[in-house]
Amino acid sequence: MYKALEERVRKTLLHHIHERYKTDVPLVTERPPELSMGEIASPVCFELAKRLKKPPRALAQEIANSLKPIPGVARVEVAGGGYLNVFIDRAGFFRATCEEASKESTGAPVAAVPGAHKVIVEHTSINPNKAAHIGHLRNAVLGDTFARLLRYTGHRVEVQNYIDNTGVQVADVVLGFLHLEPQSLDEVRGLAAAPKFDYVCWDLYTRVTQWLAEDKSRLRMRADTLKQIEEGHGAAAQMAEIVATAIVDRHLKTVGRLGIGYDLLTRESDVLHLKFWDSAFEMLKQRGAIQLATSGKNQGCWVMQLPSNAENPAETAAPAPEEEPSELAEAKIIVRSNGTVTYVGKDIAYHLWKFGLLRKDFYYRRFGQSKDETGVWVTSSVPGAGSHPEFGHAREVYNVIDARQAYPQQVVAAGLRGLGYTEPADRLKHFSYNVVALTPRCARELGYEIPEEDAKKPYIEVSGRKGQGVKADDLIDRLEASAGKEVESRHPELAGTAEGRQMVDAISKGALRYFLLRYTRSTVIAFDFHDALSFEGETGPYVQYAVVRVQGIWRKGAERDPQFAGGDAIDPAEHGTVERFLAPGAGDDLWELIALAGSLDARVEAALTAQEPAFLTRYAFELAQAFNVFYHKHHILSEEDPWKRAFLLKLVWLARQQLVATLALLGITAPEKM
Repeated sequence: MYKALEERVRKTLLHHIHERYKTDVPLVTERPPELSMGEIASPVCFELAKRLKKPPRALAQEIANSLKPIPGVARVEVAGGGYLNVFIDRAGFFRATCEEASKESTGAPVAAVPGAHKVIVEHTSINPNKAAHIGHLRNAVLGDTFARLLRYTGHRVEVQNYIDNTGVQVADVVLGFLHLEPQSLDEVRGLAAAPKFDYVCWDLYTRVTQWLAEDKSRLRMRADTLKQIEEGHGAAAQMAEIVATAIVDRHLKTVGRLGIGYDLLTRESDVLHLKFWDSAFEMLKQRGAIQLATSGKNQGCWVMQLPSNAENPAETAAPAPEEEPSELAEAKIIVRSNGTVTYVGKDIAYHLWKFGLLRKDFYYRRFGQSKDETGVWVTSSVPGAGSHPEFGHAREVYNVIDARQAYPQQVVAAGLRGLGYTEPADRLKHFSYNVVALTPRCARELGYEIPEEDAKKPYIEVSGRKGQGVKADDLIDRLEASAGKEVESRHPELAGTAEGRQMVDAISKGALRYFLLRYTRSTVIAFDFHDALSFEGETGPYVQYAVVRVQGIWRKGAERDPQFAGGDAIDPAEHGTVERFLAPGAGDDLWELIALAGSLDARVEAALTAQEPAFLTRYAFELAQAFNVFYHKHHILSEEDPWKRAFLLKLVWLARQQLVATLALLGITAPEKM
C-alpha cells in the first residue's frame, strides 16, 4: 500500500508541476526521519527553484496550497527550506493495507504480468567434482531468494543451474580415479551409487591438487584428460559423465534441504557436443571480435581485446609488455593453442543461447530417474522427451557468481558487444557476492587447527582445493542437531514426533537462510553456529518466534471473540473506531506498526532495484521488533473496550500476514510452535 501511495504522490506532483510551471523536473521521494514530519517527503522544490529562480520554500508553499486532493493523503505541509511533507490518511491506509494483505498473504508468486519479458536467473552452478560447501549455499540462497522476489512482482522467471561437467575440476577427479587411485569404470559407477560419493570426491580432489603440485610434468596428463572429456570419447569422458551426474544429484539433494530448486540444468558438455561453440566461434571470427595471436606468449591462441578499464588484469593471459605491448595488453584467451576452448569461450556461446541469439537449441529430458512432471529438466545433446517448456530467449539475465569472477563476466559481455549485441550485453547482470569464511570459534568446533597468527583474525578463510571448508550437508546436519536440542528443551513432548521434526527443519533452515541473506552482498560472512541459531537479535529464529507469538495471540483472540475474527465487525463509518484509535499523538505507536506492515511491497521493490535481498531480511526483523514492542505495550486480549480489542486483534492479524509473506519470500517457513 505504501508503494502505491508513494507512486500516486509522485505522479500527482509531476503532473501539477508540469501544468503550473510548464517544466519537468526529476522527482524523488523519501521517508522523513520522524513520524511528526509525515510519511512521504520530497525535495523537488529545491530543483524547481533552480529552474524558476524562485525561493524553494515559496514554491513549496504554492504547491501545497494549489495541489488538488490526492486519494489516500490527508494533507501536504511545507517543512524546512522547501520540503513537501505528505501525511497519509491513516484510517484509509489501514483499511486498504488489510484488504491487500488478505489477498496476498503467503509471499507466493503472483501470475506473471501478461506479455512480461523473461528473466533468467542462473545460480548455484557448483563444479560437479565434490561436495557442496557453505560458500555454494550463499550463492544458492541468494539466487533462489532473488528469483522469488522477481516472481512475486510479476516477472516471468526461469532459474538455471549451469553444470560445468567438462571443466578442469572434473578432469582432476577423473585423473585421480585413473592414475592416483586407479579404479575401473564399473568400480567408479559403484562408488557413485553409494552415499557420500561427493565426500569421496572432495578428499580425492584435494589429493590430486597436491599430486599435481609435486610434479609439474603431470599437468600434461591433466590436459590430455581434459581434451578427452571435452571431445566426449574414451574412458576419461565416460568416467566424467558418471562422476558429474552423481555429484549433481547430490548437489540437488543438498540445496533441496533449503527449499531450493531449478527449472533447467544446463550441461556444458551439450554446449560443446551440439556445436554451440562452433557457431559462436564463427560469429566471433567473422565480426572481428577475436584475433589469432601470431607471436608472443599467446601465439596460436584466439584472443579477445578487452576495454582498458577491465577489472582483474592479473587474471588475463596477456604476454609480457615487451612482447606485444599494444596489441595484446588487454587480451583474454578464448581458444587455447591446442584447440580447446576456455570456459569463458563456452560461456559466450551459452549466453548467446540465453538471449536467443544463437539460432540453436538443446534437446531436453528429465534429470536422473524422474520421468514425471516433478523432475527438473536438463539439457541433452541427443533427442529425448517430446514436449518441454521453452527455455532461453531471455530479455534480461542475472548471473549469481562470486565477486572474484567479475573479470570473466566482463569478458562475456565484451564478447556480446564485439558481436554487435550491445543491448543484451547491457542486460547481462553480474549478481556478485563476497566469500563465506568461519569465525575462529566455528573453525575450532569443526576441528580445524588454527595457526597462532590467525587466531585473532575476525574470520578464517577456507579453500576447496586444500580440502578446507564446511561441507553444506555437515553444516545443515549440525544446525538440525542444535535446533533439535532447543526444541527438545522447550517441548520435550515433541521429541521424535513428526511435528517435532518439522519444527526442527523449519528452525534450522530459517536460521541458515536468514544468516546467509542478512549481510549485504559485498560483505564477507564469518559463519558461526551460535550466532545463526540465536533466538535473540537479527536472526531467523527471532523473526520466526515473533510469528509464533502472533499466531498464539490471534488464536486466543478468535476463540474469545469469534464475532471479531479478522476484525470484520469494525465498521469505521458507523463507529469511527479506526480514526479514533489512530489519531495523531495517542495513536502514533499503532500507526507506526501499520505503516511498517504496509511497506512490504516498497521494501521488495527496493531489494530488487539494489539487488540486495538483505533489505528484506532487515524489514522482517524491523517488523518483528515493532510487533514485539506493540505486544508488550498493549494488553490485547484483556482490553476491556470490545472495539479496541477487535482493532488490536486486527493489527495482530495484519502483522501475521506480512511476517509470513516476508518469510516466504526469504524461503523461510513460519512454524506453528517454537
